Amino acid sequence: MKPSEGAGRSALLTDRDGEKGALHALPAGGEAAEDPWKECMETAVQLALRAGQVIKKALTEEKRVSTKTSVVDLVTETDHFVEELIISALREKFPLHRFIGEESTSAGSKCVLTDSPTWIIDPIDGTCNFVHRFPPVAVSIGFAVNRELEFGVIYHCTNGNMYTGRKGHGAFCNEERLHVTNETGIRNALILTEIGPKRDPATLKLFLGNMEKLLKFQAHGIRVIGSSTLALCHIASGAADAYYQYGLHCWDLAAATVIIREAGGVVIDTTGWSVFFIGSKQKLYTVFS
Repeated sequence: MKPSEGAGRSALLTDRDGEKGALHALPAGGEAAEDPWKECMETAVQLALRAGQVIKKALTEEKRVSTKTSVVDLVTETDHFVEELIISALREKFPLHRFIGEESTSAGSKCVLTDSPTWIIDPIDGTCNFVHRFPPVAVSIGFAVNRELEFGVIYHCTNGNMYTGRKGHGAFCNEERLHVTNETGIRNALILTEIGPKRDPATLKLFLGNMEKLLKFQAHGIRVIGSSTLALCHIASGAADAYYQYGLHCWDLAAATVIIREAGGVVIDTTGWSVFFIGSKQKLYTVFS
């Protein structure tokens, strides 16, 4: 397979070079007496719930839809509102922190990860789903310090599941600890992927060719749910075995990467370019090598 162009590469470089209510979603075992990021994670959970309420209400309402990089790369006024809601609340509480948000980056803000505490935010992951009132819609909030991911919070806005992961403290859905599967082969795997906004002939050929290759390896199935962050949460929970995609951005990966790793999974760039493959066992990756 060959690398895609543009967004995926920039996301990879950013990740490497740059970066209320149910508090029961936090694992009790990780609360040390001197924990500098405990308050940050609690705040992220609270804001994800607050944003989720806004999104769930907006699902039933008429929406003003615009486009970004292509006619299928959608954005709504709710995307902008939720991102501003989250960043404003965080900036008031943590004025020295930095922020990377999907919509502010699309509007021209720099996407640079430094050593400073940095919040990486996708206000609505699954905007196309949101526009069509299709249920998989999520808020994703990741947090990095010294260019290392510390925790991630992903809230499923329509079913109320709160996914959290904290470096060294495990991954949880509400109060249930998450574990990836032990599947080691493509032949028995359920694999998730996503269709990005690029629909040119070369990209479509690559996408369909990858699916054909997986099916020839006798994968049990391939699923596309329209939300990369929730797809990754399904990997962490053991509901599926692996995920791959070209063109992911740092806000697609930040929170989910912590959750996947803390659930025992692996997040890698298999080619040195821009395809990310996420799963439980190294053997699963060989089909893409």
